[in-house]
Amino acid sequence: MTFHPLDPLTSPEFSHASSILARDKGVAAGWRFASIEMLEPSKAAIAAFSLSGEVPDRAARIVVLNRAENATYIAVVSLTTDSLVSWTHVPDVQANFTVDEWEECDAVLRAHPDVIAALAQRGVTDLDLVFIDTWTYGAALIPEKYAGRRLGWSDIWVRAQAGANPYAGPVNGLHFVIDVNSMELLEIEDSFSVERPEVMGEYVPHLIPERIKNASRRPPRKPLDVVQSDGPGFEVDGHLVTWQNWSMRIGFNYREGMTLHAVSYQDGDRVRPIANRLSFAEMVVPYRDPSVDHFRRTAFDIGEWGLGFMTTSLELGCDCLGEIRYIDATMHDSQGQPYEIPNAFCIHEEDNALLWKHVDHDTGAEVRRSRRLVVSFHVTVANYEYLVYWRFYEDGNIECEVRATGIMVVTHIAEGQAHPNGTLVDNRTYAPFHQHFIVARMDLDIDGPENTVYRSETQIQPISESNPHGLGLTVVNTPMEVEGHDDFDWNTQRAWKITNENSTNSLGTPVSYKLVPGGAIPSFFPAGAPVLERAQVIGHTVWVTPNDAEERWPSGEFVNQSSVDHGLPEWQKAGRNVRNTDVVVWYVFGIHHITRPEEWPIMAADVVSFWMKPASFFDRNPALDVAPSDSAHCAPGGDHAGHDHAGHEHH
Repeated sequence: MTFHPLDPLTSPEFSHASSILARDKGVAAGWRFASIEMLEPSKAAIAAFSLSGEVPDRAARIVVLNRAENATYIAVVSLTTDSLVSWTHVPDVQANFTVDEWEECDAVLRAHPDVIAALAQRGVTDLDLVFIDTWTYGAALIPEKYAGRRLGWSDIWVRAQAGANPYAGPVNGLHFVIDVNSMELLEIEDSFSVERPEVMGEYVPHLIPERIKNASRRPPRKPLDVVQSDGPGFEVDGHLVTWQNWSMRIGFNYREGMTLHAVSYQDGDRVRPIANRLSFAEMVVPYRDPSVDHFRRTAFDIGEWGLGFMTTSLELGCDCLGEIRYIDATMHDSQGQPYEIPNAFCIHEEDNALLWKHVDHDTGAEVRRSRRLVVSFHVTVANYEYLVYWRFYEDGNIECEVRATGIMVVTHIAEGQAHPNGTLVDNRTYAPFHQHFIVARMDLDIDGPENTVYRSETQIQPISESNPHGLGLTVVNTPMEVEGHDDFDWNTQRAWKITNENSTNSLGTPVSYKLVPGGAIPSFFPAGAPVLERAQVIGHTVWVTPNDAEERWPSGEFVNQSSVDHGLPEWQKAGRNVRNTDVVVWYVFGIHHITRPEEWPIMAADVVSFWMKPASFFDRNPALDVAPSDSAHCAPGGDHAGHDHAGHEHH
């Protein structure tokens, strides 16, 4: 394993970072470490390391919370010199929630006599079956009497039996407001109740009723094994991954989870940069149901919680299939102490059907099968799982795919009660409509850092003497000169080309990668809606800014209990140049989730993706040199006769 300055913090480094604050600022009991992350070296420092081996200062950025004073501080510490570099109080903000706080809220509430009494009034007396899920707030929903406090809002769920699905048993109309600093129960909201209906909300096999099991006519699966007898076609050296012509580094932090760095492609004798850094910078999940059980339910899964904290270990044969290599990750708790996440990232190679093919009348078929390198990680955020896949292809394409699975939030209703903001998924049970907005942050360096983003649109040529049949189409490419935002347009098949105007292919065309949109959804929020005010990023598909290491979070760093978007809208007031400079492209995509009964009691994965495709980046098809499959039946000019329609050989 070879050290690199972009390698994530190790367990000893987490402990070292927290010990500096304990020593120099008395950060100990009564404080929480909301986040500790490596302070990534600059591009210049990384370039210097690559040239001369000069190791930049190893530093950490830390956000801590003084619980007694409800005060948030940002610290920078040097691990190289064992020193405190800076210490800044940030007034009137709330740091991200921590897993420890979530667990402590559960422990405090389930032991509280008023909670026990409120549940008993609902007929809930076995506390072992109770599940308490504490959510964060937006400032617009905080009562004036609680202003300035660090608040949580708790849902209550009850399992039908031990080990059963808690999300099948909502306790409607009962919620607890808690001060998460003092762990003081501030209020019990008891607004209404609904008699629990008979539902089938179980997905674990031994809990599914026999009548449902017996109704199945699905034949058993046959084994499907992926075997690479000579091992995988990729290599992993520490956090460096190489495959075919691709090279990249895998990073990790509390907020974004997995990050990808220094993505490049070996094109002949040249190593060509494509992306300096790829990550997810925010995820906004607003529930579109104004009822009392759901009107506060808007999650900033990245900013309020952090994908790193929610990353789960992956298992061979379940999460990943084939000749797998894993990379572990290290995270920290709210006392600044490290813990390990084994098998956090999965790297594997996949067959992907055909790469290219043509059957010539005279010479027969030429066929190449496609392979792709997949780098993935999974997170569990309360009831939902998000499965993130970055895929790299032999033809230079990059695909980013997200799969959402897990369990939908549901609400019980009275017989005949309307449910206009959700879909009936079980007996007197509906799942509210909601949305998942994901913001990909892409620091692209197409053949170098000086890039320009072009809006690329297809236009109809009017019927004319030169176009008498109305066949003509033209493509109009318009450069973005000043930072701003843009929207998806189906009518023009709008896409965006990230172009290096200083580099051309052999045909004289400036080289580009094209952002091909997928999963683009409108916000469906009226102007002035509080969620849109604190997450204006979801109001547009693409945002472009000049690269600034301080501009990482599209809705601001402190989105917990926020009211205003302190990210992209504020940065873009400066009107900075984005022509022929180092740019960041922010792509907003996701799932407009109109719920279905087929997604209950557990969702089959809902899939969204977008692509980055080379557009004049190469001189020709870069997969022209892919070798034929090592099979006598798929060799160029091979005998393809002698097969029946099922594809089996005649013997």
